[in-house]
Amino acid sequence: MKSSEVRAYIFIKEQLQELGWNVSNPLRNSAGQVYTQHECLKDELIKKYLLRDVPENVIRVRERKFMIVESKAHYSQIDLAEKEVKEYADKMNSDEVLAPIATALAGNPEETYVVKNFYFIDNTWKEIVINHKITGGLLSPDIAQKLVDKNTYELQDIQISDEILYTKATKINEILHTGSINKNYRARVIAALLLAMADDVRINIDNEAFSLINEINSKAEKILHQHGKQAFAKSIQISTPPTPDNHIKFRKALIDTIQELESLNIRSAMNSGADILGRFYEIFLKYGNGAKEIGIVLTPRHITKFAAESLRVNKNDKVFDPACGTGGFLVASYDLVKKNTNENELDSFKQQGIYGIEQEPEVVALSLVNMIFRGDGKNNIVEGNCFTTSYFKDLKVTKVLMNPPFALKKEDEKEYKFIDFALDKLETGGLLFAIVPSPIMFRGKNYKDWRVNLLRNHSVKAVIKLPEDLFYPVGVHTSALILKAHIPHKQDSKVLWGILKDGYLKRKGVMFFSEKADANISKFKQLIHNILDGDDIEEKLLEWAYKPIEYNSYIECAPEGYIEDEIHSNDSIVEGMREVLLNAFSANLSNRMI
Repeated sequence: MKSSEVRAYIFIKEQLQELGWNVSNPLRNSAGQVYTQHECLKDELIKKYLLRDVPENVIRVRERKFMIVESKAHYSQIDLAEKEVKEYADKMNSDEVLAPIATALAGNPEETYVVKNFYFIDNTWKEIVINHKITGGLLSPDIAQKLVDKNTYELQDIQISDEILYTKATKINEILHTGSINKNYRARVIAALLLAMADDVRINIDNEAFSLINEINSKAEKILHQHGKQAFAKSIQISTPPTPDNHIKFRKALIDTIQELESLNIRSAMNSGADILGRFYEIFLKYGNGAKEIGIVLTPRHITKFAAESLRVNKNDKVFDPACGTGGFLVASYDLVKKNTNENELDSFKQQGIYGIEQEPEVVALSLVNMIFRGDGKNNIVEGNCFTTSYFKDLKVTKVLMNPPFALKKEDEKEYKFIDFALDKLETGGLLFAIVPSPIMFRGKNYKDWRVNLLRNHSVKAVIKLPEDLFYPVGVHTSALILKAHIPHKQDSKVLWGILKDGYLKRKGVMFFSEKADANISKFKQLIHNILDGDDIEEKLLEWAYKPIEYNSYIECAPEGYIEDEIHSNDSIVEGMREVLLNAFSANLSNRMI
């Protein structure tokens, strides 16, 4: 076997595995899906049509439905790979359509890989299109199966699992680390590359480092200019390393990162109805330990969605986030409105319904990239400090969704000051959803004074304790606070006190959604709707508490003070002790290894 074939075989196998395929031989493993070269000829059905021909891979998609993959050693040979893979598949399709999917791959790890996917329908080959974009990477099992089941070359609203995003984000962090790109610079590199890749004309990877970087910057600036945001081009501009010795490493890191993003079919993914870019950034920065370096507190996307849906953001709202970070709350609001409006209504909301402030230029750029890939770059996201900027001076909004910066140092601005600022921007009766560190809801001194003033001017509707691992690996306990602005809180007004279970579990140090996990997030949304609508809530129907705030010397507003303690079984106590011991052992072992 030629060395180029070996490298292609390894690359294809790694990519298929990362995408979720079982790369075992189907004849040896009943769950296996991938034949490699001569293995396929031991399958009688395949051998009947291919005779002695052996493509790089034959992948079992469904019973009697296959995907053929053929590769070549250099990306310039993609047309030859396309010709040959179609010839293999045509043989399989001579009596019935057994191989509706054909994938051509060309390249090597020293340069890059190019991938083209085709679907056979109505006796012709069509290039596969997902979310209105031609694919640029190998197909995942989910996508391949959907294509076959629907017998189509086009799919819409396809998402990427958190597991795949985590795998790719981790790999890209490793690539950038190998390329000697600092953590606090990596977000800029990713933002620039994603914008550059939005251009339908591929980046010329044959260029040497200086020309390659210039092309990436130029394409990124072009996209920003199209959306009236060219002023932020400098915030994500990539610089050529000062020493020629680093040019080769830096160029290789850029090309390898482009390859990994292509393998995610990133153009298609970011053109979907899901916040792919936000989730990717969240995982990329969070688990690559880059968020801390550029001052980002990442709100998980299922929580931003929960906030937007709880407040029922709609086309008539003006939504504001005075510390918007990468734009998660604004994206969630936009997505919700998009689901329930026509094109004209959505255009109006883009221009007049979304407002955000962020003081870190690089983080603003990430937010803009996030919104641009959702079809909206004209929203009012600006750079500045919300307390000193003149932007939005006379702005009045209907809803605020926010996660204010946590005051980690004495000199940091207190979280509640951001909430006060946001409340001043709300119309009377407007709604606020804010994530706050739990202690500000029960500590004394300044925090108590703030709570007293808050209740004097605004109505508390719900305080919900959020999962302890929500911001893992950062250990901070938080609550969601829901207020109605400029309507004083009545002492006998009931408040929803609850503990949210979001269905996410920690697996190998990473948070993943689990269908098996206990979750009550949907029930919470419905209860919040009922409360905001003024419906009567029978306390006996609640697993939490719905009761007034105790106006005592503490004015405590934490859920734990109002919810009756759960009676634990012996098994749950033992399991809890076991988890504490295992975590303590793991932490001690990690410290020793360091």
